[in-house]
Amino acid sequence: MSSYQYRSRNVEETAFLAQQLAGLFGPGTVITLDGDLGAGKTTFSQAVGRALGVKETVNSPTFTIIKEYRGETLPFYHMDVYRLSAEEADELGLDEYFYGSGVTLVEWGSLIEELLPESRLEIRIEHAGEQERIFRLQPHGEPYRKWCGKLKENGL
Repeated sequence: MSSYQYRSRNVEETAFLAQQLAGLFGPGTVITLDGDLGAGKTTFSQAVGRALGVKETVNSPTFTIIKEYRGETLPFYHMDVYRLSAEEADELGLDEYFYGSGVTLVEWGSLIEELLPESRLEIRIEHAGEQERIFRLQPHGEPYRKWCGKLKENGL
């Protein structure tokens, strides 16, 4: 499977996708999110946080770059690299997050593609109406290909 597509008609269906994915996460999971401003990157990130059992409010780390949250089973690292150059991002020691014990979600991940692990799940969110969104999942690496296959098997 080279890619996977999910159509969300509302925030609840976006949260459902996040919940289904979160059930597959393990240490070292890396997810990248890209899409236009207002496409739903932060909304999806919040849903991932809830699915991981994060009790705090998950909000965009636009100015802090990286926010760390404690989930019930795994730490959740939420990044927004929109305002960083690749050189600045490289200086942050992102590998510690990417290859650590938690789940790393990178908003605007395509901006630092050369720093990302080879194995990851890329998600592109596109507007498809006022509330509707299309999620295009591109798996890189065997675990992520299996995840997309499971989503398809489960009728998503």
